[in-house]
Parts: sequence; structure tokens; C-alpha cells
Amino acid sequence: MRALLLLLALALPAAAQDMAGPRPLAVVEDATLRLGDIFEGAGPRAAQPIGAAPAPGRRLVIEAAQLAALARAHGLAWRPLSAQERVVVERPGEMLQREEIAAALRAELLRLGLDPEAELDLGPLAPPMLPAGAARHLAVEGASLGAAGGRFGATLVIMADGMPVQRLRLAGRAMPTLPVVVATRRLALGDVVGPGDARLVRLRAERVRPGAAERLDQVLGQQLQRPLGSEMPFQRGDLAAPALVGRNTLVTMVVEAPGIALTAQGRALEAAPRGGLVPVMNLGSRTVVEAQVTGPGRVRVTMGATPLRQGIE
Repeated sequence: MRALLLLLALALPAAAQDMAGPRPLAVVEDATLRLGDIFEGAGPRAAQPIGAAPAPGRRLVIEAAQLAALARAHGLAWRPLSAQERVVVERPGEMLQREEIAAALRAELLRLGLDPEAELDLGPLAPPMLPAGAARHLAVEGASLGAAGGRFGATLVIMADGMPVQRLRLAGRAMPTLPVVVATRRLALGDVVGPGDARLVRLRAERVRPGAAERLDQVLGQQLQRPLGSEMPFQRGDLAAPALVGRNTLVTMVVEAPGIALTAQGRALEAAPRGGLVPVMNLGSRTVVEAQVTGPGRVRVTMGATPLRQGIE
């Protein structure tokens, strides 16, 4: 019985080794590549390190000859059936976002006198890949900020679990910005701007045209004199008070004098906002007089106003 048990104990590792075989695709998260990542059924040797894993976001291909050498070196009873056998090792990664880089850099440059409203132009930057989901910490070393031109320079130190410390050289310019009101959607000619149609942003000063609206109160409630695309800045010259009287619409004409008020029906010959002057034709006399808009569909005519035109048919 004792001899049988000994034979079984010796046979078990060999059986496990007979089941060893390469994985066509190995996805690893650790910086170290292990035997069990490459071979299924590697048994107690599965945790044995065999080299460095690919960098985050990269892949590594292990060809048949390399696989055979690994199997021999670690006592795995496996041989390639063809030279086409291979293992592709992938390591998930995520790119460090430019926004994260800019935030870390801004915090350091603010200590050096950076305008808080300035936009950081990082230029042609290639952010590194980090292990997917890894905790990270960014630090900035050797930052400098020029008084003229806003040029800056710094070294970004990137520390993340599962990768060695990396250093990335940064250089660029701090660009001044201005407040600008932009459209949140496409607006048509004649639209009156509502609260949901505009928002305040900051744009690089070099991209802002003279006359751009810089406050929401300059835009809200105003009527567009030309169409405007989404995210385009409002120009003050393209805005006007909304028309309370439309062209060729019927209006109530009010003639006021001390102790007397008369009304008549008229037709506005032009559009005009509140307080604006508009030619109005009295529908009874066909006389055209100048009137002032006092409200929607309502105009005031001065007693004894000189007719602009008479007898229009």
C-alpha cells in the first residue's frame, strides 16, 4: 500500500505537466510576466517570474521557439506542434489625460504668478500610458514661467502602481483668455435669445472678435439680426431689442392729449421694438404717421402729428 501511494504521488506532477499548454492570448495586469500567464496547467511553477510584462497598452508576441525554451527551462512537458504556435501577451492601459497634466501643471504655475484665467497650451504632447485603473500621483518639478510671452517649462513626474516612475518634459505658453457668450444651439434670424440658448465661456483672447458679447445680460432677451451656429460667439452688433410690432401687422393707434385719448386701427409698415418709431397707416383715413411702439401691437401717436403720406390706396 505504501509503495502504491508513493507511485501516485510521483505520477501527479507528471500528469499536471502533461496538461500544460500555451494560452493563445494572455492578458496581464502586473508588471512581471509569470509562467502561469503563458502556460495553462503550469502547476506549482505558475507563479515563477519569467520576465517583464509589456508596458501598459502594449502587447508582446512569444513565438514557438521561445515557448519551447521556456517549457524546457521550467520542466513543462510541452513541445510545439508547429512553428506557427505563439502566445500574444496584452497588458491593458489607459492614457494619462491632458486635462490631468494641465491641472497638475496649473497648480504649480499659479504659485509662480500664472493668471488664473489663462489657458495652458501644452503643444504637441504625447501623454504616456498607465496601467488600467492604477492609483496614480502627479508631481511637477523645476517649473518656470516667463514674465513676457507667458512661456513655461516643467518636468512632470508620474507615479502609478505597477510601473516605474516616469518623467515627462513639458513646455508651452500660458494664453490669456476673455469671457465670451456663445450659443448653446443653432439660432435662426429673428430668434429671441432665452436663458437656455446662451452660456458664458472663456476663449483665447486671440480668437475673440471685437464686439463679442461678454456678459449674459447683453444677450438674453435680445433678437438676432442674423443666424448663429452652435458654440459660436454672439456679436453685440447682431443683437437688437425684440420687435413688439411686426411688419404689416395690425396695431392699435392711441392718440393722447391732455384730458383725451382716442384709438384707431392701423397697420405697421415696418417692424420695431418697444420705444422704437415706426410708420403706421391709419386704416380709416389711409394716412401714414410716425408712431412710437408702447407694447405688443400698440403704438402712440402725438396729437397733431404731421402725416408722412396721405391717401395710400
